[in-house]
Amino acid sequence: MSKKINFAIVGCGRIGNRHAEHINNQGNLIAVCDIVEENASAVAEKYHAKKYTSIEKLLKNEKEVDVVAICTPNGLHAEQTIAALRAGFHVVCEKPMAINVHDCGKMIQEAEWANKRLFIVKQNRYNPPIEAVRELIHSGKLGQIYSVQLNCFWNRNPEYYNDSNWKGTKKLDGGNHFTQYSNFVDLLYFLIGDVKEVQAFTSNFHHQKEMEFEDTGVVVVKFHNNALGTINYTVNSFDKNMEGSLTIFSEKGTVKVGGQYLNELEYQSFDGFEITNLPKGNPPNQYGKYTGSMSNHDKVYKNVIDVLQNGGIITTNGFEGLKTVEIIEKIYDSINN
Repeated sequence: MSKKINFAIVGCGRIGNRHAEHINNQGNLIAVCDIVEENASAVAEKYHAKKYTSIEKLLKNEKEVDVVAICTPNGLHAEQTIAALRAGFHVVCEKPMAINVHDCGKMIQEAEWANKRLFIVKQNRYNPPIEAVRELIHSGKLGQIYSVQLNCFWNRNPEYYNDSNWKGTKKLDGGNHFTQYSNFVDLLYFLIGDVKEVQAFTSNFHHQKEMEFEDTGVVVVKFHNNALGTINYTVNSFDKNMEGSLTIFSEKGTVKVGGQYLNELEYQSFDGFEITNLPKGNPPNQYGKYTGSMSNHDKVYKNVIDVLQNGGIITTNGFEGLKTVEIIEKIYDSINN
């Protein structure tokens, strides 16, 4: 029986707590770090881990750690991932991988130089309807993909932004596609392929006091395989999240994955077959007054352990994390141009 893998977490906020729970179930959480000492203390005490308020000290002192999980604000992912790789650790990096393609490339390069694994969290890939649709596309049962519509209609109230000093900032948040919708954009790449052209229109209607960027957008994309797509997104859904949905029109069928979190098979019409007996997915992350995306971090860590102990295949590697950021950059470049 293989010994459990030792983990450290950098960033003990809401998502860091989610990581701690699943690490504790599948490995050993032996160290945590947060610049807010009370956050680090809370997680350290709950899981009997060592506490740090400096990532530099953690990386220097924790020689028994195998994997460092980066759960900090978006704009810190690149520098902290690179520091952990250089210190000799494998890294699990929360989404988004970084907030520009250049930094993603540096992260991949550092992982290669250090001969360490770099895992990027894209937990929506594990939603049962998404896995089923991916298999249909991969097997060729849908034929040519004609078009795709992605809808992301969520609610993010002022409290969501006011309870932190980074959400809504260009420097550490980056934009709604990085914080709110990078998992959705990843699914476009995962299911349909790489994006060739983008045209976007955005506005900030309701969050001028909380955000330095858009709260609503409409995006038109053309994929390299000539499929067309649209992304409609907002954080202005009144009072609560409304919908996260993805509809695909293809040569041999139409399918819509919906619900609030791409967790329900809402519509299917195929040429001679159907999707049946889908397993029940995990519930979404609950964060008090608002709800996040699907809570599949247990599967993320199962994959990490499988890769490191059994030579398994990384579910989302650094290159795929980069491709998501590249598509988001194209969206924002289209706005700025």
